[in-house]
Amino acid sequence: MQHLTTNHLEQLNHIVAIGGGHGLGRVMSSLSFMKERLTGIVATTDNGGSTGRIRHQHGGIAWGDLRNCLNQIIAKPTTASKVFEYRFGGNGELAGHNLGNLILKALEDMEIRPTEAINLIRNFLRVKSFLIPMSEQPVDLGAILPSGEPIVGEVAIDNLEELPVSLFLEPIVQATPEAVEAINQADVILLGPGSFLTSIMPSLLLPEMIHALKHSQGKKIFIDNLGIEHSPAANLSLVDRIQWIHRVMGKEMIDGIITPPEFEHLAQALNIPILGHKLNADDVVYRHDRELLCQAINEMVGILTAV
Repeated sequence: MQHLTTNHLEQLNHIVAIGGGHGLGRVMSSLSFMKERLTGIVATTDNGGSTGRIRHQHGGIAWGDLRNCLNQIIAKPTTASKVFEYRFGGNGELAGHNLGNLILKALEDMEIRPTEAINLIRNFLRVKSFLIPMSEQPVDLGAILPSGEPIVGEVAIDNLEELPVSLFLEPIVQATPEAVEAINQADVILLGPGSFLTSIMPSLLLPEMIHALKHSQGKKIFIDNLGIEHSPAANLSLVDRIQWIHRVMGKEMIDGIITPPEFEHLAQALNIPILGHKLNADDVVYRHDRELLCQAINEMVGILTAV
């Protein structure tokens, strides 16, 4: 990453990224050169896959996205990262479970604070940047359908054929204090990319996070997805998504947007700076290339700090 121009990012004291597993992990790995000046706030509402099975059988928070982010920050896999990411095969009770999820769940059962458990694994994996769960209490994402009927669970929301009217958390939990403090200290706050309803929005539903974001002086940048989501969020245009965030926040707060060039014209109505850039990796078109994403974030930071 050293050959990249990161002059604007280098001047920041602290940058915060908010999201879920794959998208947030990509951002964290793109900016990993910032080390301790980078913090990721991770959604903990997942109830699918290995994470969902663990939560259903043993309770606790959703560890999958935290584990995913930790491993993505490591550019070159190590023996430690391979151990942490190992997934059991076969047909037994462990089949499909990820060893990292089980390790984190074991630490939780030992009554170690989730944030401290993550710090232990960060040291194990030699990850410098911080990762913080949005809450340290078990919580699920819920949605209100157009009929007024509520449903609970990320998997159920992703499988909806119609766009929900609104989202909520069940139960209402407290934001992790370190997450709120990170927002308070941030020069720049990144939202996305990732599943809009189930990765980006959960953290934004916590009352303490809403308050911190509304009062933050940090520049807030929305990073758009490269493809159309396979979820009800596919019905939301780029403008719709920005307006959804503003409605939940009770305030217009997005200062800039990074999007693929073909979507740039869609956000002109918002009257905020938009950067249309090629962002996709050559091998997987729907995945952000780390270097291109880093360059785009650096450029947008430069635009916003010059205003």
